[in-house]
Amino acid sequence: MIRSLLFSSNFMPIFRTTVTAPSCFPGYHLPLFCFAARFAPISTFYCTGIGVGNSASFCSKFCSVSAKSPFVMEQVPAANEVQQVKLLDATNDDHGGVIVEMSEPMDSEVFVPILRASVSYWKQQGKRGVWIKLPIELSNLVEAVVKEGFWYHHAEPNYLMLVYWIPGGAHTLPVNATHRVGICAFVLNENQEVLVVQENSGFFRGTGVWKFPTGVVDEGEDICRAAEREVREETGIDTQFVEVLAFRQSHQAFFEKSDLFFVCMLKPLSSEICKQEAEIEDAQWMKFEDYSAQPFIQEHEVLRYTNKICAAKIQKQYSGFSPVLTSSAFSTKSYLMYLNENDLKRQ
Repeated sequence: MIRSLLFSSNFMPIFRTTVTAPSCFPGYHLPLFCFAARFAPISTFYCTGIGVGNSASFCSKFCSVSAKSPFVMEQVPAANEVQQVKLLDATNDDHGGVIVEMSEPMDSEVFVPILRASVSYWKQQGKRGVWIKLPIELSNLVEAVVKEGFWYHHAEPNYLMLVYWIPGGAHTLPVNATHRVGICAFVLNENQEVLVVQENSGFFRGTGVWKFPTGVVDEGEDICRAAEREVREETGIDTQFVEVLAFRQSHQAFFEKSDLFFVCMLKPLSSEICKQEAEIEDAQWMKFEDYSAQPFIQEHEVLRYTNKICAAKIQKQYSGFSPVLTSSAFSTKSYLMYLNENDLKRQ
């Protein structure tokens, strides 16, 4: 949405005059428009508020910003035309900035003056960060936004988020997501057999290595649910999450992001395997001892540690972290906290 403010065509805006801010901005002197034309008040124009839901009052001898008043401007002689100065509609974020979600098709030549006027207005308001969300349909505006000093923050399949720091210098804006989260599923049945797969793509393709099912956690998905989903997708086996046994952090992994990898134990609820044809070459139940004896497992330290942890769990000499539903003082939502229930119960 774009809001507008009415100006006379004979007004010549300059940025030389500072005016005293209203009570909502005590102690500030704001550089606003000063008009070089003659002022011959005849009638008054009213228009709706601009920016982030605020509105302002514009008079012939001074300018002030009001949080609740509609715009007021004294009109110059009737012969003068009245033109609009448009500003981008935005919402406040929680950290003194604004968020703009673009939706209206627009040429960059039209957009740039609106963007500049909007940033000037937000600067007067004392705003800090400006976030502009451009849907893929408005990709024609990307170059124009970047030339105005914005930079890329993150991208999703249907939009690009750009950001700008009004105060200048070092910014305190949060960075984009830094980690990818993956899972490894240790599924153990009553016969002390583990569920293993051979992959037909990626690093393990053609190696003959049997490995635990693995995968990546989806956005908004809990680790425990991701482990159950990945096992079901790759092997057709339904499972019940038991514990997080361990996790590993690595860096410069996928597109230079860091990686969190959780080793999860699950209990099988079915036994008949139906492998995923697209990604899995083969799948089977295997004796844990046979799985552990693979040379590939013994040659790599992280896999040896994982193997030792699983062996200790089988022998009931190791306790992992199980999910417990908890609430937060900062949200009405509930979250899963992974903790050692066995040791906690001893307290």
